Amino acid sequence: MKKFVAVLSAAAMMTSLAACGYTADTANTAASSAETSASAAESTADTAAADSYKVAIVQQLDHASLDEIRVAIEKELDAKAAEKGITIEYKDFNGQNDATTLNQIGTQVVADGYDAIIPIATLAAQCMTTAAESTKTPVIYAAISDPAAADLTDIDYVTGTSDALNTQSIMDMMFAVQPDIQTVGLLYSNSEANSTTPIAEAKAYLDAKGIAYVEKTGNTNDEIMTAASSMVGQVDAVFTPTDNVVMAAAAAVSETLTKGGIPFYTGADSFVTAGAFATCGVNYTELGTYTADMALDILETGVVPAYHVMDGGIITVNTETAALGIDYSAFNDLAGQVVEVTTAE
Repeated sequence: MKKFVAVLSAAAMMTSLAACGYTADTANTAASSAETSASAAESTADTAAADSYKVAIVQQLDHASLDEIRVAIEKELDAKAAEKGITIEYKDFNGQNDATTLNQIGTQVVADGYDAIIPIATLAAQCMTTAAESTKTPVIYAAISDPAAADLTDIDYVTGTSDALNTQSIMDMMFAVQPDIQTVGLLYSNSEANSTTPIAEAKAYLDAKGIAYVEKTGNTNDEIMTAASSMVGQVDAVFTPTDNVVMAAAAAVSETLTKGGIPFYTGADSFVTAGAFATCGVNYTELGTYTADMALDILETGVVPAYHVMDGGIITVNTETAALGIDYSAFNDLAGQVVEVTTAE
């Protein structure tokens, strides 16, 4: 009986040990399985996050050049999303050329957790840079003529594209087809950062040639129109750089100058499609596309490169405005490409 009890006790102990061993193995297996599931879920979440981006597009104001850039940015973001099989959500904001409104947009964009901000034009870029300072949200600006003058360089979360104007090329164009010019009108906004450098360059060019110039400025549509009208009868040609304030009134300004027999030379092709005579500059659709590509590269790599100056050298001529009687064939010797356009509706 004692032996029998001993055997039963031993068997019970073995069963208990076996049961304990099975329970531990099961627990380890379950824990391992749970850990694997958690890792898989985390990986899936990370992948989903990496494949989805929110982008804010902040346009300083409405006018043809900035509209062209915005449309190009959106088109390229859509194309890249389809090509890469990712989701890019973007939302448009418009500051109506008002710093207070732009600052409010910046605050909202940062609070809403956008992954990148694409401001179009200088004031928008400055306001978005300030808004994103605390979060270091990447700011990829579009169409800043002089990033250094706008204090948009040497900031580790800020970059973009520059439409830096070759003022000398436009002055050379002017005198190539109008060699007898006596006085040039300089029409710009003194609150527009894009105009500061090219207007100074234009003055230096004209001073060197001994050509007189008349400066007229304004900060609203009415002021710009008054300035343009006052130039009729005083000047032989008018130059405006990539000035957003003048661009907003470009159609009316172009009409006024053309009726006055004055060729209007400008800093962007959108002025020309609005009725100005000619420009030598960048293609804004290409600039918008390049800006969108920069933004996506930054989102995917986390690397913020130096800003990029777009290639210019494209002369655009409005053939309707050329009815002023100007023979612009000399432009063929000044640029690799001469594009002829008519005034857009």
